[in-house]
Amino acid sequence: MRLVSVEESALSRKGDAMTTAILSDGMPVTEEDFLAIGETPDRIEFFDGSLHMTPNPSTAHQHIAGELLVTLRQPARDLGLRVLLAPNVRLEPNRIPIPDLVITSDMERKLVLDASTVLLACEIMSPSNAATDKVLKMHYYAAAGIPWCLLVEQQTAALHLHQLSGEKYVQHSDAEPGETLRLIEPVTATLDPEQLAPPV
Repeated sequence: MRLVSVEESALSRKGDAMTTAILSDGMPVTEEDFLAIGETPDRIEFFDGSLHMTPNPSTAHQHIAGELLVTLRQPARDLGLRVLLAPNVRLEPNRIPIPDLVITSDMERKLVLDASTVLLACEIMSPSNAATDKVLKMHYYAAAGIPWCLLVEQQTAALHLHQLSGEKYVQHSDAEPGETLRLIEPVTATLDPEQLAPPV
């Protein structure tokens, strides 16, 4: 299988984190094709026959993800759970995105997690890719039955926690800088945007 990247002029802008599509010789990609790629240094997500690649996250993005990992890791361990950064998650056949962070009950070593083991999915929203994280991915996570979705604004580390209600997410709680967000499920923890945000 030969992968062909589809160039987008918007991606040439410095600091842009928009997603670009990758095609396999112009043909739809199967899940078997996707898994055959194996581990890569790039984030390649699989949506309904198409591969989508994003540039490596910015330092601000990585800082927030790291602070979330540190904050949530021990509370998760205490409950027999674990926190992972950027895992492949199979939401359904032929749909495997890469959340920025998850809390999962799956303790095995594997390339792809099943959505049924994911209790919380987190997306750190870059200004250029907020629509994908807030609309498309949230819709997919809800359809897969993931109970909680946490959105973090990259610029301010403001937090927006959503809980699954039926087949969609409803807003549960928010925290702007100067406030804190208290998690009770799937773990108990207090998140502080000012502590998550990178140094100015």
